[in-house]
Amino acid sequence: MSNDFDFDLSSDQWEALKALRNPVSNGRLAKAYVVESLIKLGLVVMNDGVPAMTPTGRKVLVRGSCRLLDLVA
Repeated sequence: MSNDFDFDLSSDQWEALKALRNPVSNGRLAKAYVVESLIKLGLVVMNDGVPAMTPTGRKVLVRGSCRLLDLVA
């Protein structure tokens, strides 16, 4: 298995990435600086002023889900 999608994201970044699975109706997230950091990592792009997850962002979210479960336990 490749580690191409192994990112060390903060909890705020994980929450923002998860929130982008189902975009907010007005297209805005509360913490714009978190979205900007995800854009710099190539996990999110802006489409007509609305943040959207990239294919890489989706892969990171799916692969990182196991880590998120470990944090809950």
